[in-house]
Parts: sequence; C-alpha cells; structure tokens
Amino acid sequence: MNVLAIETSCDETAAAVINIDDGYKLNQTFDNFFPKTLSSVISSQIDIHAKYGGVVPEVASRAHLENINYVIDEALIQSQLAATVTDSFKKIDVIGVTHGPGLLGSLMVGVSYAKALAYGLNIPYVGVNHLEGHLLASFLDRNVPPALPALVLLVSGGHTILLNMTELGQYHLIAQTVDDAAGEAFDKIARYLDLGFPGGPAIDKAAQSGDQDKIRFPRAEIKNSLNLSFSGLKTAVIRYAKDNLDVSTDDISAGFQKAVVDMLITRMEASIKLYNPKTVIIGGGVAANSQLRQATESLANQYGLEAIIPLRKDCTDNAAMIGAVAGFRFVKDGPSEITDTVFSALPLNYANL
Repeated sequence: MNVLAIETSCDETAAAVINIDDGYKLNQTFDNFFPKTLSSVISSQIDIHAKYGGVVPEVASRAHLENINYVIDEALIQSQLAATVTDSFKKIDVIGVTHGPGLLGSLMVGVSYAKALAYGLNIPYVGVNHLEGHLLASFLDRNVPPALPALVLLVSGGHTILLNMTELGQYHLIAQTVDDAAGEAFDKIARYLDLGFPGGPAIDKAAQSGDQDKIRFPRAEIKNSLNLSFSGLKTAVIRYAKDNLDVSTDDISAGFQKAVVDMLITRMEASIKLYNPKTVIIGGGVAANSQLRQATESLANQYGLEAIIPLRKDCTDNAAMIGAVAGFRFVKDGPSEITDTVFSALPLNYANL
C-alpha cells in the first residue's frame, strides 16, 4: 500500500510517499507495522517568518498555496514509483493529510488539496492527527517492532504530553502541561534574548557555550500530579535577564534549557517507576534538542529500557510521519469522510489512567 501524505499544519509545506507492508494489511498487528519512507520533501518557511519572530498565520497559508504543487510533485518523483508524476499518481492507494491540530488556514490548504486528489483519483482519503504523527515518527524505517508498553513524551511548540502506549493506537494520558508547552517557552525565551527564530535550535546552540550550572532557575512542581508547568520558569528567566545584564546570553540559555530538560526527565522517571514500560519514546520538535536526547538515552539505559529517538529530521513537522499514521488508520478504521474538516485543537484519542 502506497500512501501519499501531505502536512501543512503550521509553517512547513511537506509531502511524502510511504509504503505500508502487506504483512500489516493482512494481520493488522503491531509486529507487522513497518512503514517505509520512499520520499519526504519539505519546503520550510523559516526565512519568511524569521523577521516577525514567529509564524504569521496568513503569511503561512499563502506560502502553502505557493509551494504545495511543487512539493507533491517532487515527492512523487523522488519516490521512484514511476517515471512521471502522472504515472506515479496511478501507484498511490491512499491520500493522507494532517487535519489538526494546527493553524486553520494552513490546514485548509492541505486538506482541500488532499480531498481534491482523492476525489479525482477515486482513492481513499484519511485525515490524520498531527500528534499521532509525531508519535509514529520514531517507527519509520525500522525493522524491529518496539516492545510495549511504551512511555511516550510528545513535546513541541504546542503540546507537552506524557502517554502510556499499551498498543498501537491505544494511548493513556499520564501527564501534560497546564499552561505553556515546552517548545512555546523555548520560542519566547529565544525571542526575548534576541537569539532568532525558531527558538528551540537557537537556545540549544547558545547553551553549548554556556555554563548550565551557573544559574539555577526554578523547576515547577504540582502537588499530587505529574503535570508540568513552564509559565513560571519563563517568567523567572525573563526577570533574571532584565536584572542581570552582565550575565551572558549563553549562560542564561544553558540554565533555562537544563531546567526544562530536568522537569521533563523527572516526570519521565516517575512514570517509569509507576507504569513499568519496556520502551521510552520521544517525539515532536523539542525532541531534536541535544540535551533532551542525551538525557532520555541515559534515563533509558539506567532502567534497562530501549530508547526510541527519531532522527532530527523526523522530529520537526514532516509528511512521512503523517503517511505512517494514514496507513495505520486506514487499515484500522477505514477512510475518512469527504466532508472531513480541519481542527485548530485536536487531542489524541487517549484514556485517562
């Protein structure tokens, strides 16, 4: 089964072709789910939005309109399904697209295009939850299924969530942020420190030259809960920077990054003790952070668990992860209705523990 996937939830116009092995189609078990990336193309809008210090929704939507034709054609060419784009379309079995969460205008571009393709080609259409895409990004191009249950940390600009995954598609909520997401805090601190956009990579780079132990910023704790809070940390960093102009931006970045990673790892360790997972998984844009990746690997090793950490290119928004979900959901749930719409907020289908 070949899936053409489209991702336009924020400021990346992306398309990919994913192959789902026939073994999964026949048996529908996690042990047979091996999505293979045939192509993955991303057109970034970072340079467009950098001068504004963040993503401008209307500008993002217009850029998607300009880029989507090229990105899809290029993904089909790189997939080598056929010699031409037209013949490649004939090899596609399913169209998958992010329908939420995200910026409504941006989502509408991708969903409208995907529906038109599905209708014109007379093939199924599947709307995909972007968060589930980040979760399955770690499974792309693997040859061995991860051991379950798995502790999953999804951490990005819009979400910070801890889950217990008992089966593929079965997610149980452990904890989440009660205010800012970790990625949002990275962006806001980077903007205040004038480090540039996007904030996560800028903070990570500056922290490499800083002393992470010079400044100890507060780590929020919520009584009788594993939930997270980054709003107070963000405020503390900004106040410190205002009152200590002689302290280097690198040291402030390092201290802030260490505080964020410490809070995430502390919650992950507590969750390991409570739920006894066999695997630890991270996903989302902040999963590209070098310190979080190292700390996750160390934590997993400490408890004798496998750590599944996606390649950095698969942490940021991409269509390959959307294709993996589309293939899984199509086999499990069937196609989406052509009347499917877009969602600015769309939680994962999880159960509370």
